[in-house]
Amino acid sequence: MNAHIDGVRVAGTPDGPLPVVLVGVDDAGDVLPIFVGFDEATSIVRGLDAADIGRPLTHDLTLDLVEELGGRIERVEVSRVEDGTYYADLHVQTPRGGEVVDARPSDSLALAARTDAPIEVDEAVFEDGRRDPAEFEELEDIREVMAA
Repeated sequence: MNAHIDGVRVAGTPDGPLPVVLVGVDDAGDVLPIFVGFDEATSIVRGLDAADIGRPLTHDLTLDLVEELGGRIERVEVSRVEDGTYYADLHVQTPRGGEVVDARPSDSLALAARTDAPIEVDEAVFEDGRRDPAEFEELEDIREVMAA
């Protein structure tokens, strides 16, 4: 299923605030919430905003390495969920051909945000985790939390 990053918010949990990436799917009203760390959430938003902070962060460095070695990020896919943990596949085109790399969704989404690479979500994964976006409307955007 074709998808996109619908937003990055901060949810209050019993363990404290936790960022959540809302992955929207084309032609679906619901979103797939994926909880990530603050560093990853910040990196995703910096990629979406094309924010240059001077020195490369980890995801910028990763992308630089892929590109310097002749590769490109072809697409990312949130491919499965096991015991509440999401998994992603990072599809990379290299001079040797296509490669699929196991990756965390947060890292994959941070790279997709920097490259405009297509994002896909496995249909069963979406159906398993889909939620009404209204559940997340009251949450603060990560940008507001970062500015505070």
